[in-house]
Formats: sequence, C-alpha cells, structure tokens
Amino acid sequence: MNQLYEDPQRSDFAQAQIRQLRQGRRPIEDYTIEFRRLASETGWNETALVSQFRWGLSESVKDELARGETPTSLEPLIRLVLQIDRRIRERVRERTLFSPPPRPPAPRMLAPSPLPTTSTIPSTEEPMQLNVVRRRLTPQENQHRRDNGLCLYCGKNTHLVRDCPDTPTKGGMATCCPSTILSTSMSSVQSPHLLVQLVLQWEEKSITVEAMIDSGASNCFIDTALVSKFSIPVLNKDVPVHIQVVDGSSLGAGPVTKETIPLSSTLGPSHRELLSYDVITSPVFPIILGLPWLRRHDPIIRWSSGQLLFPSLHCRKVCLREITTTLCSILDLHKTPSNVTLPQVYQSFKDVFDERGVDALPPHRPYDCPIDLLPGAPIPYGRLYPLSEPELVILKEYIDENLAKGFIRPSTSPAGAGIFFVAKKDGGLRPCVDYRALNNITIKNRYPLPLISELMDRLKTATIFSKLDLKGVYNLIRVKEGDEWKTAFRSRYGHFEYTVMPYGLCNAPATFQCFINVVFRDMLDQCVVIYLDDILVYSSTLEEHRKHMQQVLQRLRQHHLFAKLDKCLFEVHTVEFLGFVIRPGTIAMDDKKIQAIKQWPIPLNRKQVQRFLGFANFYRKFIRNFSRLAQPLTALTKSTVPFQWSTNATQAFNDLRERFCSAPILLHPNPSLAYYLEVDASNNATGAVLSQRCPTTNNLHPIAFFSKKMSPAECNYDIGDKELLAIKQALEEWRHILEGCLHPITIYTDHKNLEYLKSAKRLRPRQARWALFFSRFQFHLTFRPGSRNGKADALSRLHEYHSGRVKTEETILQPHQFLSVTSRLLNEIAQTNVPSPTSTVPPKDRILVPKEKQLHILQQCHDSPLAGHAGRTKTRKLISRHFWWSSLSRDVRDYVKSCDVCARAKTLPQKPLGLLQPLPVPETPWSHVTMDFIVDLPPSAGHTCIMVIVDRLTKLAHFIPSMKIPTAKETASLFIAQVFRLHGIPTSIVTDRGTQFTSHFWKAFCSSLQISVDLSTSYHPQSNGQTERTNQTLESYLRCYSSYQQNNWLELLPMAEFSYNSHTHESTTFSPFFLTYGYHPAMFPGLPSYTSVPDATTRLRLLADGLAKAKDALHYSQARYKRHADQSRATSPTYLPGQKVWLSTRFLQLSCPSRKLGPRYIGPFIVVEHVNAVAVRLRLPPRYSFHPVVHSSLLKPCHANPFPGRSRAPPPPVLVDGAKEYVVGAILDSRRRRGVLEYLVHWKGYGPDEDSWVSSSDVHAPRLVRSFHISFPAKP
Repeated sequence: MNQLYEDPQRSDFAQAQIRQLRQGRRPIEDYTIEFRRLASETGWNETALVSQFRWGLSESVKDELARGETPTSLEPLIRLVLQIDRRIRERVRERTLFSPPPRPPAPRMLAPSPLPTTSTIPSTEEPMQLNVVRRRLTPQENQHRRDNGLCLYCGKNTHLVRDCPDTPTKGGMATCCPSTILSTSMSSVQSPHLLVQLVLQWEEKSITVEAMIDSGASNCFIDTALVSKFSIPVLNKDVPVHIQVVDGSSLGAGPVTKETIPLSSTLGPSHRELLSYDVITSPVFPIILGLPWLRRHDPIIRWSSGQLLFPSLHCRKVCLREITTTLCSILDLHKTPSNVTLPQVYQSFKDVFDERGVDALPPHRPYDCPIDLLPGAPIPYGRLYPLSEPELVILKEYIDENLAKGFIRPSTSPAGAGIFFVAKKDGGLRPCVDYRALNNITIKNRYPLPLISELMDRLKTATIFSKLDLKGVYNLIRVKEGDEWKTAFRSRYGHFEYTVMPYGLCNAPATFQCFINVVFRDMLDQCVVIYLDDILVYSSTLEEHRKHMQQVLQRLRQHHLFAKLDKCLFEVHTVEFLGFVIRPGTIAMDDKKIQAIKQWPIPLNRKQVQRFLGFANFYRKFIRNFSRLAQPLTALTKSTVPFQWSTNATQAFNDLRERFCSAPILLHPNPSLAYYLEVDASNNATGAVLSQRCPTTNNLHPIAFFSKKMSPAECNYDIGDKELLAIKQALEEWRHILEGCLHPITIYTDHKNLEYLKSAKRLRPRQARWALFFSRFQFHLTFRPGSRNGKADALSRLHEYHSGRVKTEETILQPHQFLSVTSRLLNEIAQTNVPSPTSTVPPKDRILVPKEKQLHILQQCHDSPLAGHAGRTKTRKLISRHFWWSSLSRDVRDYVKSCDVCARAKTLPQKPLGLLQPLPVPETPWSHVTMDFIVDLPPSAGHTCIMVIVDRLTKLAHFIPSMKIPTAKETASLFIAQVFRLHGIPTSIVTDRGTQFTSHFWKAFCSSLQISVDLSTSYHPQSNGQTERTNQTLESYLRCYSSYQQNNWLELLPMAEFSYNSHTHESTTFSPFFLTYGYHPAMFPGLPSYTSVPDATTRLRLLADGLAKAKDALHYSQARYKRHADQSRATSPTYLPGQKVWLSTRFLQLSCPSRKLGPRYIGPFIVVEHVNAVAVRLRLPPRYSFHPVVHSSLLKPCHANPFPGRSRAPPPPVLVDGAKEYVVGAILDSRRRRGVLEYLVHWKGYGPDEDSWVSSSDVHAPRLVRSFHISFPAKP
C-alpha cells in the first residue's frame, strides 16, 4: 500500500527539510516538535539524528552543551537541552527585570494645531472617565434633538452637529505648544470596564490594585492618591504633558509633570515588566493601561470568558517567565456580591479573599508535592480515550487555559495517563485524568490528622471563633521539581504534564495538610486548628481574636493562599467544625451524626419491628438488661398474636433509640484506629454506619449513623450505582473524619461487583465523576452478604416507613391482556367437541380435542412464547390441565422429540456418547509415533515453541525447541533431523488437525516415505491423548524450575527430556530409556551397578523380554482404562448413511453476539459414512471449513416430523436477473473487510446457523438496511 499510494520522495523531502532546520530564536520546545516530526520520516539511525539535532541548535545552547558531557542518545539529549534553554531564557528575563531602566526618549514636540479628527465609526465600547467628562446622550434625548432640529452635540438650535464649535476638532491648542499632547477617552462609571488585577513592586514593597485597560488612553497613568498612600517614588518629567479628554477640554488638574520610577508590574501568573506611569487624578480607576501598552503587548481578549492572553513575540522574549503565554482574568464590577461581608477591621486583607489569585502559578517551595514510586514499579501508561466533538472543544479550552496559567506544560514523559470527560450535575463536562495506575504504584504519605481529644482540650477556654475556607488549594502546591513527568496525560492535542498538584493524586490531601501545618506551625493549637482547607481560629476575647485573625490573614497573604469569602464565618460564638458543634466551654456532637437514629419513625407493622430489633441486636452487648428493655417489642414479633402497638412498646422503642445515641455505644472517633464503614442501599434510600474497633474488647463501636432518601433521579439508578451512591454519600458525610486517615478504610457492601471498582478499565460517566472523589480516600471494598449487613440495611429502609405500609410489587395480568387466539381456539374446540359413539370419554373437567385441532393445541402449549418450548413431561401436564385425547402422551413425546427449535437450543441430559476406542499396541519401537506442539511460550533465547514426539510403544519422548510455530516444511525438517536420524522411518504418525499436518506438503512428504498419517477426529483431542498427557508432564516440569521471568526454559529442556525418559512409565511398568536401550541411564556413576556392562546377548534378551512385558502391560492398562472410562459413557448410536443428525456447536465459532444465547446444535446434516465405531463423516456445506469427520459424542439424531403441516421448509430462492437469490429476513450486523462493506444477514425461513456475511452490493433490501443504520448509527 505504501509503495502504491505514498509519495515516493517523501523521505527525501523530509531529509532536505531536517538539514535546513534551525532553532533560531524560538523556544527549544518548538524546535524539538518540528525535529521529531521530520525525523520520523527520514529513516535515519540514532547517531545521525543526534548529530543533526545538535547542529540545528542555537549557538548559546551549543556553548552550554560544550561545558559538559553530551549524551549520545536522542532522548537524553533533548531533555538536557530543554533544561539549558529554559535557564538561558530565565537569565535574559532576570536581566531585563532588574537592570537599570533606559533613559526615556526625548518627547515629541507638536505644533499648535488642532487635534486630528476622530473616526466617524461609532465606538462600540465606552472609554474611561478622567475628571470631567461629557455625559452620553440617552436614546430618548437623542431622538428629541433629532425631532426638533437641535445640535446632537451641544443641544443648541443655531447650528447642526457638523458646524458645532464645541466639538473637539474645532478646539484650539495654542497654549499647549511646548508640551506633548496625549489624548484620552471617556467612559461611564455605570458600565462594566476591562479591569485586571495588577501587582506593583518597588524596592521591598508590593501592592495589588485594579487596573483598567483603555484603548482610548494614550499612555499609562496612576492616581495621585495611590502614589501618596503607598509613597511610590516619582520623578519630574522632562517635558510637561497636557491631558485632553475626548470633548477637547483640558484635564482640570493641569499638565502632567510627574511620573513614577519604573515599577515592576505583574499581570496574571507570569507576565512581568517594568513600567513608568504618569501621575494624574483618577479616583475611579487608580491604574490605567493605555493604547501604547496594548500595541506593545498585542494581547488576545476573550470576551466570553473574561480573560487576556499574551502570546506575542515581545511578551515571550521580555515579559513572560517559564511559559509561552500567560493568562489573567478580567474583573467584573457587576458580579453578584457574596452574602458574607468582610468585617471592616479586616478590609486591609481584602486581597486574601480575591479568588482570582488562585490562577497564579505558585513558586517552588520545600513542601512541593513529591511522587515517589515503588521500587521496580512499571511506568504507568494509560489508554487514549476517544472523545466526542463537544468534549474536544472543552479539552482544547482546558489545555489552552492551563498552559496560559502555567499549570501544565508540554511533556516528553514516558508516562501518560488517559484523559476523559464526565458530566457535571449542571449538564457541563469536567475533564478527568485517570491516575488510578499511578496511585497504585505511589508510596503513600501517611501524614496524620489532628486528634479530636486534643482539639477538645485546646478549645475549652475559647469564646469566639472564625472559620476560613481556602480555595483551589491543590493548585497552590507545585509538583516537586523532577516529578512532573509522572503526572503526564495524553490527549489528541498533545502530551502534557502538570506543574501544580492535580486532583486525583492519592497523596494530594496529605501533602497539603503538611504544607498548611508548616505555614502555621507556631500557631497550631495556640489559636488555630486546621483540617486541609478548613481553618478554625479561636480566642478568649474579641481583641485577642482580631489580633489572631490578622496574623492568620497575613500568613495567607505571604504564602499566596486565598479564601472563599462566601464560605467563611467571622467572630461568631458557635461554629460547626469537623463534625462537632463548638460553643464556649462545650464541644457537642453534631446532630447530623445521630439524626438517622433520632428520626427513626415508630414501626407500623410486624416487619418494621423485626427490622428495628435486628438493628438493635448488633449493639445488645453494650446495653444492660437488653432483653428486659426490648420485651414489649419482642412480643409484637409473634405471629400468634395480633399486631397492636402499646404505650409500653413506645417507651421501649424510645429508650433503645436514646441508648444508641449515647455512650458506651456511640463513641468519638480515634484517628489512631482503623475505620469500618458499612453501607447499603434500598429502592429509595441509602444507609451507613461508621464504626471503630475497641482495642480492649475488639468490638465494633459506632461513631455515626447516616440515612438519606434518594432523589427521583437517583431512584432510577441501577442497583450497582445505588450501592455506589451509598458509598459516595457516606464518604461525603464523614469526609472530615475519613480523608487522610492513618489506616485504609474497610468498606462493607453486599454488592459483590463493587469489589472490582478500582480495577475497572472504563467507568460510566457517573461512576467516573464519583471516582475523582473516591481518589481522595484510601479504602478497600469487602463483600459482605446481606444477611450480615443488617445495620446498614435497616438504615436504608427507614424512608419506607413514611408511606404507612410497605407495598409488595405484584404483577397480575388482566383477562383482556391474554392472547385473543386462545379464546378463538377454545370456541372452535367447543363447537366441534361432539364425541362420537366410539370415542373414549375424557376425564372430568377436561375438553376432548378432535383430531384436526390437536396440532393447534400442541403448538399453543409448546411453541408459543407463553409455553416456552418446555420438555415432554411439562408440555403433557400443561395440556392435560384442560384438554385430553387418547394419544396425548405419545403425540407430545413425538412432537417434542421432532421439534427443530428444541433440537437446536437444548442439550440432552445423558452420558457422553461413544465408548473408548484405544489405539492398537505397536509391535516394534518407533513404528508408531504421536506428535504435537506446545505453543505461546515466553521467549527463551528466541524460541517460543516445543515440538513433542512420543513413541507409542516405549513411550520415549523427544522435546525439540523451535523459534516459532513451524510450517509444514519446517516440521518435516525437524522430523528428519531429530527423529529419522535416530529411529528411522515410522509406519504411522498420529497428530491433531493443525495446519502443519493437514497441508499438502506434509501429506506429500509422508506419502513419499510411506508413512500413514492418522489425524485426530475433529474437535476430539482425546484421539491424541498420549501426546496431550506428555505435554502436561513437560509443562509441569518447566513450571517447577523456570525463573520468575520464565525465559530459561530452553536450557531446562534437555534435563526435562532426560527426566521424563528415565522415569518408570505406569502403563508399560518400564522406563522409556530401558525399553529403547536395554539398560537404565547413569545418574550416580559411582555406584557399582553402573560399572558392569552386559554383553550383547544379554542386552538383546533384556530388550526382548522388556518389550514383551511392556506390550502385555499396555494391553492390560488399555483394558483397565477402557473399563473405567466406559462407566461414564454411553454407547454411540449407529448412524446409517443418509440419516440426518444435529452437530454440536461446542467447539465451533458462532457469528451470533453471545454464545450463551446461541444455538447448541446446528444442522441437520446428512451422514455419509461410518468411519469407525465412534467417528462419522458428514456432508457439510462448502462454507464450513472444519473437517467433516466428527466424533459421535458431538452428534444427536434428527427425528422425522410425524405431524403434517406442522412446520414449513425454508423458502426456495427467487430468481433475480436469472440468478438465485434468497429472501433477506433481517440485518444483524455490519463490518468492513478489506475495504468492502459487508452485512450479517439472517435469511428468511432459515435458522441462525445459516446467518452469513454478504457484500453490501448483494443485499437487495434497502428498507432493512436503512432501518439497521437508524438503530445502530455508529456501525459502518
């Protein structure tokens, strides 16, 4: 194909291009991508590619390479130059940022002439406001001026707008001739503006302000008040600059005479530059970035998402750090405010609650996230998931956005997890990286969580609390330098790796907990308690608390951590934290933990009482006098008395319910112990119990209970997703306890399939979304039968009580839903049911069926879907319930026996047919041999196959290795080299029906040597049982001595052959070696028995006696084995030529989707001849490729149909254009084979065994084809 259709000069063209390829001034990543693409087409070897890659590098990279040893392989060289190139670019940026600023260019002097006329194209944006601005006309006022002939600019009636003296084009600038004139634009404060967050740095100070980007401003400006507040250094301008607003008037504050020193200005995560700002009065927007700044950076504005991108060449050379583009968010002044307001005392820390800060790439720190792998673990490499078009669009946006943020970067990692999408609850799509394989080989970080008991001690004196919830915490931690390659993921748009800690890593929670503890180490347990992204600040007095809060907020600011204002609480006296309600002086258990028990409704029937007592029975060991307390409830479970709820029962129910929620049953969690989670799901609710095992008594004590009613959508989940939902909801409920726990969580479920959740290759969208959440926990699922999962089961059924009674689902067919044919048939029988004088009287309450209606009754009670093709006895009993005739039993037997559908679909419950037929015992050694192959072995010195040859008399075997499965010609060569040279030409060879032994070459080879070829019966390997048993012995030997890599079996083969031939064979009572050579091989040469060698006469006598005894032993062994084997077999029926039989599909490849629903037999086929007592030759259609000689155990007779008109023969073919064509019944499947579209066709009137693949050009059924593609649009 390549020679026919590919460009023959493609390789030459690629070689010419790669010779001209240079890195130049572009990043090394771009050069590497282009080089790899061309290298794949050149066909060059590794040495040539390394030389060419070095030759095309920039001179600065070559100089750095010359300082050390250069790798000789391409991949290590690429990794090295990537590091060198990044360092060179960092050096350039550092010099640009911290070198003294160049002198500003001399100002351009303008003559006193009017300003250029502005464009007549109306602006689509509102420019900024600087001091005094002219109000924009409202639509009503605009229309009023047009209707009354007023000037649209000034509103006077003495002229039109084109002659208005107040327009800016008519104003003079004579007073401004010695100054540079900069134009600005005006805007309305009420409209949203293009705002970004800007970080200004000078000396050792840093502030964060909001800057407006305005294409109508002719320079960059800063507000005077901001300069004064933060003491920003300013300089006098060489030439004053007059600022003119859009209406032509001058700025009220006069000319601009001061400018700031060059300030380091940072936008987004990595866009940094030195800027000088003109100082003006701009109270609304303290910083303004004007048109020269826009022209210099040429940013891309994404208006829909509110983002700025800086991909320009200037930015990549001067402004950007580490990445090729950067991204920053546009502020929205009209964003809906949060319900939580920041107290005035903390307003100076407003930037800590700015959620846009999480988009900045954090620096490397000592507590970066390491990913340490288990020693010797294979590098994880996931599949590339197919994605739909909408998913590809979102994936492209996700990659672009995170590349701009610097959160990901292009990768050359050998690892690569798959990325796919799961649906959000709002209908959107969320990208998911499948890190399950990486997590399995990652060394787990067992960082501890705070002890609840110690927490209680610390908070005893606290009276006031504040709670902070951090945002985007994982993205605020960098992946440890050098470990980024392990987070790589593959997609259609490239190979990327994370620079920040991604979601889904098993060690992410522990890493962040370690980081946050380091940040607040000196404040922990003094005034701060932290659990992952939740921070609790506590104090004794308000003044002390505000001091503590300022310290905490300052730490967050220093370490670039940000909080979600809408989830924070400030200066409160009651707060929920870690599942506890904390108040001054008390720490109480959250009522949610015991809500499921406290809200347990009063049982309404005996079944509900039994369920409550079953739940209570798990904790009876902790309740004194349990039997006495529960006696009123136990009495209600007796079926001998009517169910009547009493006051005593209510008291007992309430008493037990209260005891479940108090000590010693319900305990506080102990993080040093393992957790046990029992979950269950019913039809409409989920339930769970969280427990820990007491170290002293080894009893499980509950920590919390949970029960929740499912939403209507959740009630439609299948049972697997419902059970998985119970696990998810329980982990969500107790996340603060279970996430990052010291020991893996044991989860008990009564749904066994969930045990394989973590090893599933592909999850459904809902399961994949939940799997992201599950990755935050360390747990293993354990199956527990429902009978032992009573606690969770009882909690999951609480919500059934509210309906008043448990409804039992019943399906009762109404009379009108039965088939109308039944009524018609009964009426017909009743009309003709006039017994003749000679007819037998039917039994009482039975209908006598006349002869002409008996076939209809048989079909209705056997063939119909309601009857289900039952067997002889069941069919007879079904008919005899209502009908009767004298030959009923015989007719049912013959009807069922001759049913084609039953014959195809059912197997006979009988012993295997065919008695054992041993092969005759040979007269001389190596006159009759057997051959077989052991294939698919792990490579050993290049060999993957063993040829096994066994003599049927002496049982001597030869094990011959082969590089691969040999062809017929190679088999003949091995036979000549390894058998013929040692033992001569045999009389017969018994083999299976492998392609080597059924080929024309092998048959011709054996025929030329006058060797009889005896092939085993089709799908009956027992015919060559001797070699099959020898194969098992050899495989067992190699299994005992092979290495862990299983690559040393070739060197074990000679010893295996010696071992097999030197052992006594049970069937001959001699070793194969002795029967062949007349003596036993020497294993212990020092023993006297091996030093004396018998003479020739003695050896011949020993050989003759040994062979005679061996033959007798073989006859005896065969007879004994036949006797035992025939006990479990039945005599094969004698099939006559011309008789029809059914053939078993046990060993055949069926075209149906599932073998379970496929036919058990196909046919019927005609018997041609009886080959021997147990083998039959059949007449098969040409399309069947297997051998026509089959064993009788795979056959069953086809009985003739004694009922005329019962079934119809398949329809004959119709003539189409003079050719026969069969009628298409249905299109089952489609495929492309060698570029040709084919359909799997079910022929009308034929069984499923006649289904066949047909070219689309031969299928003349356009309606069926169109219907098939509508039902299966993904099929070809």
